[in-house]
Amino acid sequence: MKKSETASIDTTVFYRTLVRLALPITLQSLMLALVAAADALMLGKVAQVQMTAVSLATQVQFVQNMFLFAVTSAGSILGAQYWGKGDRRTMQDIFTLMLLAAGLISLVFCAACEFVPEALMHAFSHDADIIAVGASYLRIAGWSYALTGISQCCLTVMKVTGRARPGAIVSSAAVAVNILLNAVFIFGLLGAPAMEAEGAALATTLSRIAELAACFVLLLPKDAVRPALRRCLRIPRMLVRDSIRQCLPLLGSSLLWGVGFTSYTAIIGHMSADAAAANSISAVVRDLICCFCNGVGSAACIMVGNELGAGKLETGKAYGTKLKNISYVLGFASTAFVLAVTPLVVRTVILTDEAHGYLTGMMVIMAVYMIGRCVNTVTINGVFAGGGDTLFDFYSLIVCMWCIAIPLALAGAFLFHWSPLVVYACTCLDEVGKIPWVMARFRKYKWVCDLTRTLA
Repeated sequence: MKKSETASIDTTVFYRTLVRLALPITLQSLMLALVAAADALMLGKVAQVQMTAVSLATQVQFVQNMFLFAVTSAGSILGAQYWGKGDRRTMQDIFTLMLLAAGLISLVFCAACEFVPEALMHAFSHDADIIAVGASYLRIAGWSYALTGISQCCLTVMKVTGRARPGAIVSSAAVAVNILLNAVFIFGLLGAPAMEAEGAALATTLSRIAELAACFVLLLPKDAVRPALRRCLRIPRMLVRDSIRQCLPLLGSSLLWGVGFTSYTAIIGHMSADAAAANSISAVVRDLICCFCNGVGSAACIMVGNELGAGKLETGKAYGTKLKNISYVLGFASTAFVLAVTPLVVRTVILTDEAHGYLTGMMVIMAVYMIGRCVNTVTINGVFAGGGDTLFDFYSLIVCMWCIAIPLALAGAFLFHWSPLVVYACTCLDEVGKIPWVMARFRKYKWVCDLTRTLA
């Protein structure tokens, strides 16, 4: 990177934009992470079967979210560039494409939950009681899955078009409503019937309705970007092809990552109950701490994309370099934070002595893992994605996760019978190990690319 390129950045504008985008997105991620924790905590006070059934049933939404992530991320990548270019009409077309794809995905998952919920639950458990409770949850929560895709598209467009703050407020308020209604319907407060798992499903559905209604209100002002539904059949074919070209690698990466992380949990879970318990606690801590790097990563994608789409390739390149450097600072800060909270976390949770030992070791290993997680999230999902370089993430997951980390963890757990801590370290190898590869890719600057076209 030439000094002149870096010096051309207005650091005041850069950091103001970064904070304006990253903080609302971080808050949104944090609030969403708290919903799962609230469900588990409240249903855990009812019965173990209720908590287990809902935890497994929500894996259906986890799978749905993989598909929605690909659609909204592709829209975010192209949208950031066209918005930076000042092309409002194409931004509307992108919004329309996102709604069509996400709406179709959401309807498929909703129909599956309504018509074959037992079959879905059979994929996760063979226990009749768990399947019955989970199926009753899905029949109600399935309606919320029909709405999720639409609201996610609206929130994505708000982030891309500089309205991240109101979008985050809506999303966070919906989460707060969800948690409040959870308590009301699960335990039967304020005169409502005690519905247990079905109450959690009803709370989720009502909060999604409220969230979507609020999104529609935010789309009412004249300056808001709205979908061009009237010309949905006249969207330029080149834009459709560009969207598919971005979406497919993102979908592949999302599926590889989601199934891979599920595999990590399954491998540790089969080693011992103590290891599984410690891993579940460490996973909650990891997900909460990762909210901030996820926010910075999303902000990086928008910031870099805006500059590249506006034709300011050197500025976009300099933004990417600065964000990459920030990712290391964020990574080491996260490492220090994990080490600082480890004694508090270990003392707070009620576990066996052996599980406490595993948890302490996992937290220390996770502290090192956080460096790789932050660097890769900001660089791959932020900087690279801002320039449309989405295939690299797909390749890196195949090599680092599926060809190295997962086989090594499987061999260590079931062939060599290593300690759960060593196996856990194997599951963390993919993020730390691919940093040199990521940096080599960064220096090739293939991500410095203007994806926009003249489509009028």
